Amino acid sequence: MEYYIVIPAHNEALFLEDTLASITNQTLAPKKVIIVNDNSTDDTELIIDRYTANVLFIKVNTSSSDEHLPGSKVIHAFSKGLALLDEQYDFIVKLDADVILPKNYFEEITALFKSDPKIGIAGGFIYEKDSLGAWKLNHPMHKKHVRGAIKAYSKACFKAIGGLKCAMGWDTVDELLAQYHGFTISTKKTLQVKHLRPTGDRYNKKAKLLQGKAMFTMRYGVIITCIASLKMAWKQGKVAAFFDNMKGYFRAKKTKEPFLVSSLEGQFIRALRWKGIKKQLF
Repeated sequence: MEYYIVIPAHNEALFLEDTLASITNQTLAPKKVIIVNDNSTDDTELIIDRYTANVLFIKVNTSSSDEHLPGSKVIHAFSKGLALLDEQYDFIVKLDADVILPKNYFEEITALFKSDPKIGIAGGFIYEKDSLGAWKLNHPMHKKHVRGAIKAYSKACFKAIGGLKCAMGWDTVDELLAQYHGFTISTKKTLQVKHLRPTGDRYNKKAKLLQGKAMFTMRYGVIITCIASLKMAWKQGKVAAFFDNMKGYFRAKKTKEPFLVSSLEGQFIRALRWKGIKKQLF
């Protein structure tokens, strides 16, 4: 199977070289890697130049940059890179510029896609260093969720869901829409990916209301949003997260933010969410 990788990179000089080294060391090399240098002001460009000069399948594109908010900025950059690619691939990968992949990562991802044509999204698990320097699993979602830093999509699934939504919640709505279109999500626990920058370290303070906004735009409805927000606050150990989410939800409702999904897709998403809630309760 052939695959493409798109890497949005904004001021990733501390981590990008490790990411690119782990890609070039893969047992199954990508057909092409597009790095979107998103207006970096550090040495990101120098690292990219060194790799593009020596590795034929690594290319670069430059994109404009605004404030760092989760979701919208990174997917805007991803879309810039995607526009440079043709459709001669079996699966496509959205990869962060601060991860280290095991050598067999994409060989194993390929095996997953080959094992079942219904698998639409695949990935491993993210590990981050704790305060003692030990690599620990950081996976706050259910085990069938693939973290946004390491998403791989089959071509059929990627086309069916209409690509990635340029909004907060893109890495949740993609999996919901994949299931709406009859695809499944597959994760492999032996694929342990090192995430060098802790999740959320660069997020703007405005981002705290965006989770609630995302739940509104995904048509969760207020009850599911309330339950999901309570769960999130409990897992994070932050009571404020619940109130931030609800504030974001009702603000989005008041301003009539556009939905990310259709009415029918919203019905499916709510039914899927209720099924998951009931499964956890009973």
